[in-house]
Amino acid sequence: MSSFHQFSLLSSLVKSLSEQGFTRPTDIQVRAIPPLMEGKGVVGVAETGSGKTLAYVLPMLHCLKVLETEGAPVSEPGRPRGLVLVPGRELGAQVGKVFKSLTHGTRLRVRTVLGGTKKQIARQNVAGNLEILVATPGRLLQLLDSRELRLDDVRMLIMDEADRLLDAGFLPVADRVLSSCPRGVQIGMLSATFPQTLQGLLADVYDVPPVVVRTKGSGRMLATLTTDNRALSKGARFELLREVLNETVDGGTLLFANTRRQCEAVAEWLDDEGILYGRYMGEMDRRERTRNLERFRDGELDLLLATDLGGRGIDIDRIARVVNVHLPGDVDTYLHRAGRTARAGRPGVVVNFVTHRDEGLMQKLRKREQRK
Repeated sequence: MSSFHQFSLLSSLVKSLSEQGFTRPTDIQVRAIPPLMEGKGVVGVAETGSGKTLAYVLPMLHCLKVLETEGAPVSEPGRPRGLVLVPGRELGAQVGKVFKSLTHGTRLRVRTVLGGTKKQIARQNVAGNLEILVATPGRLLQLLDSRELRLDDVRMLIMDEADRLLDAGFLPVADRVLSSCPRGVQIGMLSATFPQTLQGLLADVYDVPPVVVRTKGSGRMLATLTTDNRALSKGARFELLREVLNETVDGGTLLFANTRRQCEAVAEWLDDEGILYGRYMGEMDRRERTRNLERFRDGELDLLLATDLGGRGIDIDRIARVVNVHLPGDVDTYLHRAGRTARAGRPGVVVNFVTHRDEGLMQKLRKREQRK
């Protein structure tokens, strides 16, 4: 399909898309929107930056607005009809913004209940009538336990970054959410990676086998991404980092380390060098972390130092470069990190500091690319 008009979406949605410069759907949108519009369960796997959020936002807005115009509007507070479950606050905030940017014509009410915000705000957000709720697991459970929220009228449930929501840590929450929704609720799962180990869970989640859609680029690097592997000599990590940071890029740079200790060592070096940067780590104060992310997003900071918390959910147009100061141990984590740049057709570069210990990862990445 070459146009959003071909999905038979509401004209108000197509108009809002056009006003924002979206005229041609991406591969994942072409594959996932039709079955979601038809009420089918979907598992969608696509590379980061490929437009997965719009792939479920548009069907949800369309279907819930049609339900309203056919004479069945929401009539009770705290009973959403669309639920998007996300693993983290930052992703939830971004998903909420995407929804709200498209509701000018539909007038559907979108609310968020996210970890890291005050409980009272979450309560207020579900106190009235609403059509769509974007939630993180912890906050959602609190509202279910207090009976301030009911999921018995949910028509469409989306799990964004489903690979995280179905891992051992989040799985009990997913089970609770599913049991609180009506039997047969439409379920969509979207993710950049979907390991084989999780595929056995699909039969437990879906009453009817879902439509599985994979983009041609799923599980690999985006075509607009340039990979720059640099051999690292023993003890020369910061000399190489100095060299890389002295190279000019048109946008922001995201630095990754694997552990808090590694991040602290990089931070100490940046401080000694007098380089302006922000930190983005799970162990730090949430307000400071959010403030640093916003400063980076707004261009006040050109450098953000992160652990793998930054490898998912951050969608910032101006990230031109990702630098793996320390490479991760597995392919999926690498793909999520690299996917923070070269999004939505924009160019980007990932710079990898490679030691002999990283050869296993590099071999796996080469084999993956050769299979495509």
